[in-house]
Amino acid sequence: MKFFVDTADVKEIRELNDLGLLDGVTTNPSLILKSGRDIKEVTKEICDIVSGPVSAEVTGTEYADMMREAAVLARIADNICIKLPLTLDGLKACKALTSDGHKVNVTLCFSANQALLAAKAGATFISPFIGRIDDIGIDGMELISEIRTIYDNYDFRTEILAASIRTVNHVKQAALIGADVATVPPATLKALVKHPLTDRGLEMFLADWAKTGQKIG
Repeated sequence: MKFFVDTADVKEIRELNDLGLLDGVTTNPSLILKSGRDIKEVTKEICDIVSGPVSAEVTGTEYADMMREAAVLARIADNICIKLPLTLDGLKACKALTSDGHKVNVTLCFSANQALLAAKAGATFISPFIGRIDDIGIDGMELISEIRTIYDNYDFRTEILAASIRTVNHVKQAALIGADVATVPPATLKALVKHPLTDRGLEMFLADWAKTGQKIG
């Protein structure tokens, strides 16, 4: 599974990238607002940090506006992935952009039928929102499973990018089902390494090592 981090916080991105854990980054208008920075400026800095795809989202809702904004975003860096909403205009823009060689992340997916249309439009990534589906009393993982089955049935190349991840268990479940990518908040990505038995074992080993009176190097 690939790990993307869902943030526009350059400090967090740099830290995780230095650990060797990042395959890409996803941003959206809300994350840009939280960063307090100009979208082109912060997106360029992110693209300079990571070598993988960096999703930058259009805000236009009609095809012409999406294509105009996509052209601006695509000029920021070679690893830009244009993020489009799952609407008819968004699917039309997706087809046009992918046909022209651009990577596209189709976002705000809440049904298997929507995911099927995105794959037909040539999307590079489809972003089903697990947490938001859970919020309305439906198991978001069922959607991941349905999309996986459909894509495997027809050998679609579109990668399933599990989004709106809230917990480490979401990551595990998405990986078990076979999602290609998980885009995760920085705190959740860091929490994946945590286990009390790991901490306890390390504490024991270090205590025993201290008793040996030895040093390495």
